[in-house]
Amino acid sequence: MRTRLLTAAALLATGYLCGAFGYGLVNVAQAFKTVPLDVRFTFHTALMKVNGPVMQSAMALAALTSLMLAIYGGGLVRRLAATSFGLEVTSFLITRFGNVPINGKIKQWAVGPVPADYAQLLHRWELFHIARTTTALLAFLLIITAAVFAHPSRAAARQAVLVAPN
Repeated sequence: MRTRLLTAAALLATGYLCGAFGYGLVNVAQAFKTVPLDVRFTFHTALMKVNGPVMQSAMALAALTSLMLAIYGGGLVRRLAATSFGLEVTSFLITRFGNVPINGKIKQWAVGPVPADYAQLLHRWELFHIARTTTALLAFLLIITAAVFAHPSRAAARQAVLVAPN
């Protein structure tokens, strides 16, 4: 029962993280490309103020639920959840050491001069975002796999109890 609840929590948390990163990749990042730079930088800065605590919490929750599932699950569930946890930590590290420093530069560009290499830095931010979105998606897929394939059905569990020798 505990494993099923942890699986549900991990599904919710990893799905939310994957969805948030995916929305950013498919919608927000593409919209940024169609507006003037000053608008992009101003909006990016405002968005990061809101996203900072929300996404940090989402990454922490996804990692925590996957870790708990790895601890309390067994066999395939444990392996899938542990790998998911590793991917979520990777998403965090990419964010912290890839996207966040560039976000700081974008914040400066919103109120000051824009360097000549700004396009390269924006491209680099997008590559980091693709990487963290990919790791979040893989983590979510692993938890889906754990939920769908790694848990015995109730009927199979009951059958195992009925057949088990005393």
